[in-house]
Amino acid sequence: MDLLEEYRRAAMFFEAGDPTGAVRLLEPIVAAEPGNASVRQLLARAYFQTAQLGRAEEQLRVLVDQDPSDHYAHHVLGRTLERLNRPADALRYLRIAAAMNSANDEYRKALQRVETRVGGTR
Repeated sequence: MDLLEEYRRAAMFFEAGDPTGAVRLLEPIVAAEPGNASVRQLLARAYFQTAQLGRAEEQLRVLVDQDPSDHYAHHVLGRTLERLNRPADALRYLRIAAAMNSANDEYRKALQRVETRVGGTR
């Protein structure tokens, strides 16, 4: 199997609105190349889009552990935890993402939404 070609196909599926198809292609690639952050990130996003939030959380925690400076992984992990109805847990990751990339409106809005929900006390 040509992993690069499979990754490109998975990205096309994802961009075409078929995250389920992307998951099917990406899972074996992550198994074969667990250190590949790009593949893992796309798999996490596909899980998020298909509401496989527990699986998305697992992948995103690996990404954050591998590279704590990845603001996007922090943001998506925060959004995943928010969707899992764990806003207090989400707050930490959303704050980190917003601090790392303060110019990103999406990051700020997500942070404000969750802070409002938990009362901004954490």
